[in-house]
Amino acid sequence: MLFAAMIQPFSMKTILIINGPNLNMLGLREPEIYGTLTLSEIEGQCRQSAQELGFTIDVRQSNHEGVLIDWVQEAVLGNYAGLIINAGAYTHTSIALHDALKILRIPIVEVHLSDPKQRESFRHHSYTEPLAKAVFKGEGLSGYIKALHFLAQKPL
Repeated sequence: MLFAAMIQPFSMKTILIINGPNLNMLGLREPEIYGTLTLSEIEGQCRQSAQELGFTIDVRQSNHEGVLIDWVQEAVLGNYAGLIINAGAYTHTSIALHDALKILRIPIVEVHLSDPKQRESFRHHSYTEPLAKAVFKGEGLSGYIKALHFLAQKPL
């Protein structure tokens, strides 16, 4: 197996949350658009919500497209109940990420803190949205929480 050394034994009740470029700068980066919560604070709220729903979460962030693709491929071989992805700017540019997501057989939920369709025109197209079972955008932290609730309603 390609990623056998990286795969940890997760239960079917683990949700993978992948965050893309610049999300590590939340709280500092354009708070008028993205809010003042840090990624760590968002992760903490997601952990609490996931626990209440009977899930655990595996949260990751990278500024590198190839790393995000590696994590999606790892999810193909792993034991996850679903994927929540905020691909950041790669949402609008990465055909490679789109192709990796196509391999998944678990539900994908796309999340964005802001609403890309209400922003610059280059943000209006999403390569991940056609593969997502649900999309939550422009709702800040609530989008992540709604994504967890959505996945909790899906049969495992």
